[in-house]
Order: sequence, then C-alpha cells, then structure tokens
Amino acid sequence: DYLVRLEQGRDTRPSASVIAALANALRLDDDQHRQLSMLARVSQSVCPAAGPLTRVVVPTLRALLERLGTTPAFVVGPANDVLAWNGAWGHLVRPLGMLDDAEPNLARYVFLHRDARMVYPDWTAAADDQVGRLRAATARWDDNEHFATLIDELRTAPDFVERWSKFATTDKRRGTTRILHPDFGRLRINYEVLLLPDDVDELRLITWLPADDSTADALASLGDTAAPSSPAQLRIIG
Repeated sequence: DYLVRLEQGRDTRPSASVIAALANALRLDDDQHRQLSMLARVSQSVCPAAGPLTRVVVPTLRALLERLGTTPAFVVGPANDVLAWNGAWGHLVRPLGMLDDAEPNLARYVFLHRDARMVYPDWTAAADDQVGRLRAATARWDDNEHFATLIDELRTAPDFVERWSKFATTDKRRGTTRILHPDFGRLRINYEVLLLPDDVDELRLITWLPADDSTADALASLGDTAAPSSPAQLRIIG
C-alpha cells in the first residue's frame, strides 16, 4: 500500500511502523535498519538538495557535556566535524593534535594528521570506522558543499581513496579503541555513540569510557584541568 501511495505522489515519508515492517521483512540488522530509516526521512518523490551542515550545538547539550565531569565527551556532526566538547576530552586530546584545526574533524585527523598512526595503534580500524561513517552520511549530505570539500581533501590520502572505493556503509554505535598518549601512556577506551533521533542535523554525542583500570586512573585525573572549549560556544545566536 505504501509503494502505491509513493508512486502516486500521495505519501513520500513512511511511518516508523512501515520502516520497521520493511526491515523485518528484509531481515536487516540494526545498522541496515538505521540506514533505511535515514533514507526514508530524507527521501521525497525526488531527493531534495541537502541544507547546510550545522555548527550550532544547543546550550542544553553543551551543559550536558560539562556535567559529565571527568568522562571525556564530545558532539560530532554527520561529516564527523567536532562541534563541541567538554574540558575532560579537550585536555585528553589536545596533546594528540586532534584540536589543531580551527574546525576539528575526526576523519581529517585520522587520514591527514602526521601523528594519527602513532596515536592509534589500531589505525586500520580507526580509518575503517571513519570511512564507514562518511559513507553513511552520503545518503543525505553528498551534495552539501562542506561535505564534498571534505571528501575532496581526504582523497589526497591514498589510504582513504582505497577504502572509499570499496567500503560499505556502517555506523558503529559502540566499540573499543586504543590510544597512545604522550602523558598517560597506553589507553583502552570504550566509546558509546548516543544518537539524537529528533535532531534533523544528525548530531551525535560520543562518550569515552575506560576499558581497563589504568585508563580509569588516567581519566579520573583529568578533573577540571582544562576549561571547556567549543566552536559552537563562540557563536552568538541572535
């Protein structure tokens, strides 16, 4: 029935129940189900042009970041631009070079920063995660100027080009990564990606949690050692 209505132009946005039924019928896993939902949200009888990628993080979300205390946390957009972060995350990653750019981006860091391969002992997994996330974002943002500029910049890295040509869409919500830190040594971090389902800009809140005792001790020492910093906080909304 939905396909008939779609063909007749009477309904171009299926309900969540329709999407769930389709996902069950096609035996989709969680990542595939989420991708189908995203495609349905942004689809019309013809695909509309993507709007601008937001760099604004609402005050309540920034307040939540700071209330996480010694738990490093940050907010990213669909192109993996880092839009806001708390003091713990800033203090942890600044020595790694993740905040060197005026507009930090995790994919740019992984593929183009000189220290990334040393910082990530499992660099291949980090690179795969970045490409998978960008692949997922192309469904909506492929025609966005900022997104296209980022992809062109990343294409200067052969390792990115190789992955981009063959990598499937993925959007991992949790996992474990290792970081070699100049001050804290080897860290094992469990990351959790919290989706903001009502946010049309597809922002994500990411937290870093210790995966072992030595990492827990390192993160506990962060405290209030750095003031909160965020490009979003510098914007004045009239």
